[in-house]
Amino acid sequence: MIVLATLNARYAHASLGLRSLYANLGELQPAAHIQEFVIGAKTEVIAEKLLASGPRIVGLGVYIWNVAETARLVALLKTISPQTVIVLGGPEVSHETDEQEICRRADYVITGWGDVTFARLCRDILAGKRILTKVHVGEQPPLAELAMPYRHYDDEDIRHRVLYVEASRGCPFKCEFCLSALDKTAWAFPLDAFLDEIASLYARGARQFKFVDRTFNLNVKNSLRILSFFLEKLAQAPQDPVFVHFEVVPDHLPDALKAAIAKFPPATLQFEIGLQTLNPQIQEHISRRTDLALAEANIRWLKQHSQAHLHVDLIAGLPGETLESFGEGFDRLLGWQPDEIQLGVLKRLRGTPIIRHTEAFGMRYNPAPPYNVLATAAVDFSSMQRLSRFSRYWDLLANAGRFRHTLPLVLGAAPFHNFMALSDWLYATTGVTHRLELERLFRLLHAWLTAPSTQARPDMAADEARILDCLHSDYQASGARGRLHFVTEKSQITSVQEPIRRTPNPVRQLRHAYR
Repeated sequence: MIVLATLNARYAHASLGLRSLYANLGELQPAAHIQEFVIGAKTEVIAEKLLASGPRIVGLGVYIWNVAETARLVALLKTISPQTVIVLGGPEVSHETDEQEICRRADYVITGWGDVTFARLCRDILAGKRILTKVHVGEQPPLAELAMPYRHYDDEDIRHRVLYVEASRGCPFKCEFCLSALDKTAWAFPLDAFLDEIASLYARGARQFKFVDRTFNLNVKNSLRILSFFLEKLAQAPQDPVFVHFEVVPDHLPDALKAAIAKFPPATLQFEIGLQTLNPQIQEHISRRTDLALAEANIRWLKQHSQAHLHVDLIAGLPGETLESFGEGFDRLLGWQPDEIQLGVLKRLRGTPIIRHTEAFGMRYNPAPPYNVLATAAVDFSSMQRLSRFSRYWDLLANAGRFRHTLPLVLGAAPFHNFMALSDWLYATTGVTHRLELERLFRLLHAWLTAPSTQARPDMAADEARILDCLHSDYQASGARGRLHFVTEKSQITSVQEPIRRTPNPVRQLRHAYR
């Protein structure tokens, strides 16, 4: 018996990696099954469930978000059932393997691609062969030789979870903070076979597809065929729309792609756009090659001429980036009007070339997962903590899409500076960045916007009637049915937007669809 398992970040995340391994087990497949868990579950409970079927082999997918808990799980499994063979795989154990306690405790480790190598290792273990090598470098076969995993998403996955799919693997770019920098190029799966599998998922009821391709729009011909596939589904059943997520490079958007993108209706298409920095000098430090002028033109075009939801990434703490230059980049990007700006703090993923900058730029990383940068020569620890809190509050107040009328009052003419001031105040007032319920956020924003210290700043000035109007409009649009205590019966609402309705599309993206 073989058990394939991992700890997902959320229940909604169905593991594509486990299903890819399972699909390629060949004759061993009937003796194997998948078990998925969620981080935060009790280790003893996970171990009990894994061992309930008496498996000979347990294969565990290890990632940055689950390595600490998986390490505890491996230690427990080897204590309870030392005869059970533990095989590890995944990006977190594919590099610096000798330095990790989790790898020392396991029986075998597969680095890199595991589709073929895991099946071969299982055959050798079950056949009783003497295996002298602990660390096995994953074989990378032609993608046409791999069995696709999509039929192994079950009905529960289709009804309740995000389905991850990949039309290609690898990446030709060399951004030093990313594991894909180690790839030589990108490889595409046979497109006809891939689309047949996606059509089968659609026929079974799947409507949300998240492509994990690092550069979806690299091969324009393939991109167009995939977009056309989903446009056909939308035309056939507009009342039952799909939602599709792609990661794209922003400076490669030829007219043919634009024409296809413009046909998608609201809340059906999302682009994740990894800008990371708008500082050309920092781009050079991390080997990133993005034509920022062209990226700006394309993002502005997408905003003005398409209904695609635009989720743009920035990374704080890159080598040489100051707090001031990061803020300038943030303000510049905000002017391009993406729907969301995802602010992340740099992480030193194992194996990535970013490590070469450690001494030159005074990079100090957290020694524990997620290995986030704690300080650099340009940004001290306290400022990095402020940026981390800024990121969390930005997600709550801006990216969530619930404060479309109120947020401009906060941002004023100096968005980064003003939101940082709000972020500092929120943390000083509440002491938390999580567990802030919606009603409390409205009360806090009201207190901030009407405070004398805020009103004294010309770029933040707004009369209280306007503040109440905006807060009440956003509150009603959120779908809440309570009453804000600071709004009087006489308050007049001048710009109420329709409440969000229940739809098959992700609600967060739907909020941003009102432009």
